[in-house]
Amino acid sequence: MKPAHGVKKCERGKAKYLGGNGRKTTGITKRKFRKNLKKIRVVENGAVVRRTVPVSLIRSGAITKPQAQDPFALPGSN
Repeated sequence: MKPAHGVKKCERGKAKYLGGNGRKTTGITKRKFRKNLKKIRVVENGAVVRRTVPVSLIRSGAITKPQAQDPFALPGSN
């Protein structure tokens, strides 16, 4: 997905409901709302690969993480 566009406003003054004369905008800066990306290991077609994925997919369960193995455990032994 593409990043969403927005603006950041800088203001001065005190709000009217607090007894001031009102807020005045002193500057507007264009910005982008980017995805929160993390670099993790992912199971892809049966192989473990490292991918950069958004945290929203990790939380929703759309990403399959590799199953952790016990340290010093022999394969096939229970």
